[in-house]
Amino acid sequence: MDDRIVVRGKTIDHQTRCEHYRLPEDVIAIRFKCCHEYYPCYQCHEEAAQHPALRWSKDEHDVKAILCGICQTELSIAAYLASNHQCPSCGAPFNPRCSLHHHLYFEV
Repeated sequence: MDDRIVVRGKTIDHQTRCEHYRLPEDVIAIRFKCCHEYYPCYQCHEEAAQHPALRWSKDEHDVKAILCGICQTELSIAAYLASNHQCPSCGAPFNPRCSLHHHLYFEV
């Protein structure tokens, strides 16, 4: 039995890469505040969800809303932002360019 967390959207592999972002280091998914569902990116959410995205506020940065697609560890937003672009659990590299989209997911 596979105990992986369900990641919605146009995923192309079990490490959370999607049609929009599929580089080796594109291995996180974000749990959206609006629906509490994990998606690989904002584009996957826009295409699949029937509602607008909501951002996590600064006072919610303790919420576990980031999933490492390599080890399946759920990270708090604060832990992810402080991670220096790698999973604190398994060391997998995260794409540093994801920071260009942080404002879409949470207040920074």
